[in-house]
Amino acid sequence: MTIDLRIAGGVVVTPSGPTTADLLVDDGRIAGLVAPGVAVDAARTIDATGRLVLPGMVDVHVHTREPGYEHKDDILTTTRQAAAGGVTTIFGMPNLNPPTVDVETLTDVFERYASTSIVDWNHNPAPTKFDDIVPMAKMGINAYKIYMVVDTGRTYPHPAGTGIHDHGHLLQIMDRIAGTGKRFIVHPHDQALMDYIEGEVLARGENTPQGYASAYAAREGVIWDTAIDVVLRLAEASGCPVHIAHIQTRRSIEAVRRAKAAGVDVTCEVNHWAPFLSTWGDVETLGPYALSYWVPDENRAAIWEGMRDGTIDIASSDHAPHTREEKEIGWTEMWSAHTGTPGIQYYYELMLDAVNRGELTLERAVDMVARIPAEKFGLAGVKGALEVGADADIVIADMQHEWTITNDDVLSKIGWTPYDGRTISTRIERTLVRGRDVYADGAVVGEPGYGKLAAAPAELAAETAGTEGN
Repeated sequence: MTIDLRIAGGVVVTPSGPTTADLLVDDGRIAGLVAPGVAVDAARTIDATGRLVLPGMVDVHVHTREPGYEHKDDILTTTRQAAAGGVTTIFGMPNLNPPTVDVETLTDVFERYASTSIVDWNHNPAPTKFDDIVPMAKMGINAYKIYMVVDTGRTYPHPAGTGIHDHGHLLQIMDRIAGTGKRFIVHPHDQALMDYIEGEVLARGENTPQGYASAYAAREGVIWDTAIDVVLRLAEASGCPVHIAHIQTRRSIEAVRRAKAAGVDVTCEVNHWAPFLSTWGDVETLGPYALSYWVPDENRAAIWEGMRDGTIDIASSDHAPHTREEKEIGWTEMWSAHTGTPGIQYYYELMLDAVNRGELTLERAVDMVARIPAEKFGLAGVKGALEVGADADIVIADMQHEWTITNDDVLSKIGWTPYDGRTISTRIERTLVRGRDVYADGAVVGEPGYGKLAAAPAELAAETAGTEGN
């Protein structure tokens, strides 16, 4: 019998740890691991000598900007960046135009992914139309997403239709989602407190990157901490699995740690900007190009501790591209700028670079980018791990390749990265999705439309059964 592919000579990072072995792939799935030199008839062999063989990243927080904001990015350009960055599955976000809030808009988004995505995909609609929550779950989604925020001075990136602010309404939605078994992603934010804090800053005329950064981190991050306390308590009351986006304060991390110990089904994520792009020096040097948010040093130390001890489960990019024009206004009118930063192309490499620097173990980095997001978002056994039977979503990385990120390498439409000029020590050389190259030899080689819906195993089985005899 001939298998499709043998990846030979590398160190394979399995759920049990790194092992020197050859990885076998057949029919798009992991077929086994064998000792180097063991005879296996393979149609193709990739030499991974001196390289790490890793599971592809499962990024559950990605803003594709399609439909409605394709001048920033679209599904094709986003998944080109994903392929180059070792991301083999993306979960899109609902803040689109129209926002993804019902069966009709979700159907449209699914069709767009199916037409142009290079990597596998899912999507997180907003559960703001109560009667569409269960029907959307039946379409194969694995999570929902809402914002507890209203934009001040702009209508984007948190458009109407994607937010829930009343706590009673939030509990009602959690009760309905709990019945679906899906996870509920919450962008935490205490809007009433923020209205007061922002009002004080703007009244002083501090409509600047520094003013904006200070407002969102004010009083040790009170707008985040109070909102997260509410979400955790409502998750406990409803039994709804929740996922906290944008974790960034010491108190919030402690609250999540306590909730987990109490048995609450909660996960949380760290986005690329928190450990790698959130110092005050970044705010002063890059201004709007670094915001997202400022993370004071005490909170950044807590983030690294939470990443190391597992309180922070998941690394998600929060890939949020905006054009230079949409950023430049922020130097003098930061509340009018579009906030968020692109991140999907370099996050995996930044995490591996942190491993080289001794800030994370390799096992923790791989757990955060692959195993845990797959497990917690309904894809265990399908994605996130190099184990027999799982999809052959594979990354080959050189851990001793020093290079400098530049804007010239950026595959996004916006043409810039906040990491321009940063030198790191690792390089992703190849990305495979279901055993097929999507990135190799420095180029994206995946075909638009190759990506498919990444659904839970039971839903995949039902989908297959539904097509039998057709």
